[in-house]
Amino acid sequence: MTTSNIIVLCAFAFYMLVMIGIGAFYSRKTKNNEDYFLGGRGLGAWTAAISAEASDMSGWLLMGLPGAFYLTGSGDIWIAIGLLIGTILNWVFVSKRLRRYTIKAGNSLTIPSFFENRFRDKGALKIVSAIIIAVFFAVYTASAFSSGAKLFATLFGTDENYSQVYFIGLIIAAVVILVYTLLGGFRAVCTTDLIQGMLMLVAIMSVPIIAYAIVSGNGGFDANLAKNGISDIGSFVNPMTVGGEPISWTGIVSGLGWGLGYFGMPHILVRFMAVKSEKEIKKSGSIAIIWVTLAFIASFFIGIIGRAFLTSELNDTTSETVLIRMIQQIFTGNGFFIFIGGIFLCGILAAIMSTADSQLLVTASAISEDMYKGVINKKASEKSALVLGRIAVAVIAVIAFVIALDPKSSIMGLVSDAWAGFGAAFGPVVLLALFWKRSNWQGALAGMISGALTVIAWDYIPFVSGQTIGAATGLYSLAVGFPVALVVMIIVSLITKAPDNEIVKEFEQVKNVEA
Repeated sequence: MTTSNIIVLCAFAFYMLVMIGIGAFYSRKTKNNEDYFLGGRGLGAWTAAISAEASDMSGWLLMGLPGAFYLTGSGDIWIAIGLLIGTILNWVFVSKRLRRYTIKAGNSLTIPSFFENRFRDKGALKIVSAIIIAVFFAVYTASAFSSGAKLFATLFGTDENYSQVYFIGLIIAAVVILVYTLLGGFRAVCTTDLIQGMLMLVAIMSVPIIAYAIVSGNGGFDANLAKNGISDIGSFVNPMTVGGEPISWTGIVSGLGWGLGYFGMPHILVRFMAVKSEKEIKKSGSIAIIWVTLAFIASFFIGIIGRAFLTSELNDTTSETVLIRMIQQIFTGNGFFIFIGGIFLCGILAAIMSTADSQLLVTASAISEDMYKGVINKKASEKSALVLGRIAVAVIAVIAFVIALDPKSSIMGLVSDAWAGFGAAFGPVVLLALFWKRSNWQGALAGMISGALTVIAWDYIPFVSGQTIGAATGLYSLAVGFPVALVVMIIVSLITKAPDNEIVKEFEQVKNVEA
């Protein structure tokens, strides 16, 4: 191992020990399920905002999305635009009402328990929700683990031993995330997310600025793009083209459709529930929107400038390492610069860890609080439910580890599948639960199942000449699954029994606070 690698490894070790230390600190303050899963509803504005966005923006923001821009140019910017719109709408319309409604509806600690309490269901919604969370979060967490493994393999591996180093990196990423999530619960996760979110932003904003300055003094941006295989520069930077070809309407709709996912993301919605007051939510929303806007702009420029900056061209497999290689190429020379580069690389590690920990925690809450204590054994003690929750964290981490074992797995592909699943299954249910008083549990259940099944059928079953419908049409499954679930929930709610007066009265009470 080279001296440079040892210095970077020291930076990583220091960072990981700090994260584990935070988990150990908060483990002493975790006394019950509300502490472990919602932090006692005591999040401040900055922690809630940065934690929500950091838990959202996993390795795909710093690796998957820049890799797409690097390969095909500006055409994938429609994904970032869709996600930005979704973020804004989620904070403006959903956050405050969800927090208020979850308190009013039986002090719900999780999204599945909110569904049950909101619709006065007897367990079906909890069970189906918990299953959907376990399935799709296993895939989502796998994308984070894969990001961590690719980071280690790119930094410390060679062409000959890449797979072996990838496996070692996968173990390290999984173990560290697992340890501090098990120890401290929600407050530990949110505190580490705050630190990691700020580190992520510094890293992704600084690197493209420095790289552009270097490129400008070394022949100019256009000349270096041409040198690195981009013959038609206008097409590369044009958001209406992808890989030199005009973007299709399905490409634009699919990109914008990513924004629909926000309404159904449990690990983001739970942050709204945990803010200590509604006054803090407005402040949190402003912070979050600014953070995510800067993050998307930086992610775009990493991919575009990286294509001009890097001296060696990346391919479909290695394009997701563009930021890692830019940092390596910028921070060379003496030990101090290499260590600073190591801290910047920790920003990528931060993106990975801040999402995986949140997903593991939400999965644990769904299995222990919703499935076990809520349906299977309603007399279970807080202690036994907490133990089961921690076991669930470990089990899902193992499943995610297995999914991520393939070094060639696409980070963006894994995230895309999970994002669509949650957005279609939960998004319409959340929105109609909050804003339509005629919705009922039968409609919610039908919408949830139809959304999840549409995504699975669209992405995984080869209906069209050996291809999936998604591959054949180029249309993102979320852009289909979300409206399908929305329509199904409305129809089923209208043809089944209307909600009881008690449910309608509760809805009106929540609504009238805002009037």
